[in-house]
Amino acid sequence: MSDNERANRGFHRPPNSLSPGRTARLSAKYLGTLALAAMLLSCSTTSIDDYRGGTPAFEPEEFFDGALTAHGVVKDFSGTAIRHFRADITGCWQGGVGTLDEDFVFDDGEEQKRIWTLTPNGAQAYIGTAGDVVGEGQARWEGNAMFLDYTLRIALEDGPIDVKIDDRMYRVSENVVMNESKMRKFGFGVGEILLTIIRHPEVEFYCPST
Repeated sequence: MSDNERANRGFHRPPNSLSPGRTARLSAKYLGTLALAAMLLSCSTTSIDDYRGGTPAFEPEEFFDGALTAHGVVKDFSGTAIRHFRADITGCWQGGVGTLDEDFVFDDGEEQKRIWTLTPNGAQAYIGTAGDVVGEGQARWEGNAMFLDYTLRIALEDGPIDVKIDDRMYRVSENVVMNESKMRKFGFGVGEILLTIIRHPEVEFYCPST
C-alpha cells in the first residue's frame, strides 16, 4: 500500500487519538499547541509579515510563560469534528529557550503528552522540537500572529506516516490566543485542529530546574 493510500485510509477511518477504538495516534498541538510559528507550507499567499504592527503583540516569552490551558476540536479531511480535547500547559523559559509541557485529555479519556522546546533562531524566530516531530519546526512571529511549520509523525495501524502541519496562532487579547492547524499529506488536506489557548497568570506554576 502506498503512503498516499495509507494516508487517505488512516484519516478516512480516524486513528485512535481522533476516534474511539482506533489504534493510530494523532496528537493535537497543538498540540498548541499543542504550540509557535511558520509560513512555508500553506498554499495561501498570506505571510507572517502581513501581521506586523498587529496588537496585542504576540511575544512568546511573555504569553507562553506559566500556566495555560487549551481547548479544541479535531476535524477529519471532510471537515467533520470528530474529537474534542483539553490540554494543561506549563511554559518555562531560561536563557531565551522555552519549554512547553503539554498534557492532553481527549473526550474518550485518552491522554497524550508533548514537550516542545523553542530555541531562538534569529529575530522573532524559533526552532521548535518535540518527541514526535520529525527534524525541526520553524517558527516566526510578527505583530499579534505566530506561525509554526513542522512535520508530525503519526502511528497508524499499518505503519507510521509523516504529516505536514501548518500552525497559525493569533493573540486576540492579553490572555487568549486562537490557533488553527492545517494537516496535509502530499499537498492534500487530511485534517484540521481548531483550539483556544488561555493564559492563567493568577495560577501558580512550577518550572523544574535544569
